[in-house]
Amino acid sequence: MALKRMVLEIGMGTDIRGGDSTKAAVRALRDALWHNSLSIGEAVGQHVDAMKVAVTIGVPNPETVDKQQVLDVLPHGTGTCEVVEGGLRMPNPKGTDVTLIAHAAAVVYLDIPDAAE
Repeated sequence: MALKRMVLEIGMGTDIRGGDSTKAAVRALRDALWHNSLSIGEAVGQHVDAMKVAVTIGVPNPETVDKQQVLDVLPHGTGTCEVVEGGLRMPNPKGTDVTLIAHAAAVVYLDIPDAAE
């Protein structure tokens, strides 16, 4: 058996005021996940918690994201979180606040047999 990429989900999240990278990242992952209802595991005879989810978050300041808060969004399975430079930071006209945009990609893997097995 081997981990096989089954699904790619993408999303965007914002923190309109305050520039909180973790808040935007959590919202981005929720956006990616909450538009789907995956039954792929069941279709191949696996429990929903068998999913392995690799989450990638893009934000302007990757070091400011609390990865555990992002992973806590996952409703099923286990996950890893990588945070990379990306997203968008938009200061307001006065320079007193910022809107931050984060992007999320969640790749769902299942441990399934190769077709040759």
